[in-house]
Amino acid sequence: MPVENPSQERLKEILENAKTIAVVGLSANPERTSHQIAKRMQEEGYKIIPVNPTIDEVLGEKAFSTLAEVDESIDIINVFRRPEYLMEVAKDAVQTDCKMFWAQQGIVNEEAYDYLKKHDFDVAMDLCIKVIHAVLLK
Repeated sequence: MPVENPSQERLKEILENAKTIAVVGLSANPERTSHQIAKRMQEEGYKIIPVNPTIDEVLGEKAFSTLAEVDESIDIINVFRRPEYLMEVAKDAVQTDCKMFWAQQGIVNEEAYDYLKKHDFDVAMDLCIKVIHAVLLK
């Protein structure tokens, strides 16, 4: 089915209630978009959990290789991976207690969307979490 993002009201509710964001593909390089957006969300008061097998720590937080290794509750899974990797991340996501999957701007995969919806996820794709936060919560 075509990707249909949650309503602005639902996105606002999710962002207001979330405390922890697992960022899949978070880079330790401050020049990268993933780093800049995660840092901004951290500055807005969210706990950031880096998920990237190539780093040990970023933004003062211990990194995990996969979502399965994260040992705490996750409110939002924010993904910075190319569309062809979204299905793999979606399969990992359903193994967590999280129910919000957010693929960043420019990232869409209908197969992953359908899979996540079948597992009762709220799914946002092709949306920047930082921009939506700035628009809806300011």
